[in-house]
Parts: sequence; C-alpha cells; structure tokens
Amino acid sequence: MPAPVPAHILLVDDNKLGLAARKALLEEQGYRVTTAASGEAALELFRAGSFDLVVTDFRMPGMNGIELIQHIRAERPGVPIILISGYTETLGLNEKATGADAVLAKSAHEVPQLLRTVARLLRRPARKPVAAQNGSASRSASARGSGA
Repeated sequence: MPAPVPAHILLVDDNKLGLAARKALLEEQGYRVTTAASGEAALELFRAGSFDLVVTDFRMPGMNGIELIQHIRAERPGVPIILISGYTETLGLNEKATGADAVLAKSAHEVPQLLRTVARLLRRPARKPVAAQNGSASRSASARGSGA
C-alpha cells in the first residue's frame, strides 16, 4: 500500500526570515511547502498548483493577506486559510473580518498554535462554498454540526 501523500501548503510572507522559519517548521512535520514572498506571487502559484491549505501573512507590500484570501475564496472557496499577523488585536483581525478559517497572532505562542491549527484544518471537511454560507439557516446548521 503506498504511503499517503503529505498535505501541500502554500506559505506566503514578505519577511524572508519568517518565511524560512515557518517553512522549516512545517516541513519537519512532514508537510510539503511551497513559498511565495508576495500576495501576487502566491496567487500565481495557487492558480497553477494544487494546495491543501494556505498560510499567509497579513501585512505585505502590494496585495495584503485579506486581498489574497478574497481571490482564493473566489476561485476555490473550500481551501482552508490561516492568516498570521502581528496586528490582530490592533486592527481587530478575526475570522469573520478576514475570511480566513483561522487568524493567529505573531507571538511567543505562534509555533504551537500554527501546528495545532494546520493539523485541525487539514482534518476537517472543506469549507462550504461562499454562496451556501449566505443564508442564516445554513450558518446555524453548520455551526451546530461543527460543535461551535
């Protein structure tokens, strides 16, 4: 029986050190990681490849993380997305405001939170398409079904 194919993660950050550190961390966990240093480069890679999850920084020159999330949601709404930012509290960044499945603060707790969140999002069923989430009945049903 062939070994399962590891999940493929698209990792986006304009900070080269942060990008390299998160890539090494995720690869140590057995994930395949492709990196992009900008939202525009990430979108090109996303359109050309097949990714199981996207992890993006918020503040980047050009296209920011929220704009990248909007493009990804428009093209493939079921792909889980994690937004990481040093400004989560200051700017009030959360899942509802950003469209991400999870929003993590850059902090001393970032590494364990990132690993737990990646594992959780890759285990769960894909997000329903945006059109199916517009009705309050479908949101209520999905919240009951997810244990939220």
